[in-house]
Amino acid sequence: MSIHDSKLIELPRITDHRGNLTFIENSRHIPFDIKRVYYLYDVPGGAARAAHGHKALHQLMIAMSGSFDITLDDGFEKKKYHLNRSYYGVYIPPMIWRDLDNFSSGAVCMVLASDYFDESDYYRNYGDFIMSAKDNIK
Repeated sequence: MSIHDSKLIELPRITDHRGNLTFIENSRHIPFDIKRVYYLYDVPGGAARAAHGHKALHQLMIAMSGSFDITLDDGFEKKKYHLNRSYYGVYIPPMIWRDLDNFSSGAVCMVLASDYFDESDYYRNYGDFIMSAKDNIK
């Protein structure tokens, strides 16, 4: 996969004077079935999160509240997204390194994942990720 396979996805919105509603359906609004949901919150000012890649996992990251930046890196190119609306998500395919930073006060990042937690799917060392990314191109 390359950075060009990542994308900003606008999710369905139903607007109403009483409040808005957004929904996400498996394989309909996002290109995978959801097996896990988790969220990041109470991130201290100036802190960064993520700093890892996945071998096979697909994810969608959404700013449920507040804002933050996502920098994606496929080992050859980088792309940055600023998320600040709960009806937009960034789709992250496998073999993309991600860094999250610039969290606003009260920011909540919800992540939809294509599989259950599996430590063996992670690249935690950037050098290992880069070596693997370059090997996948050969």
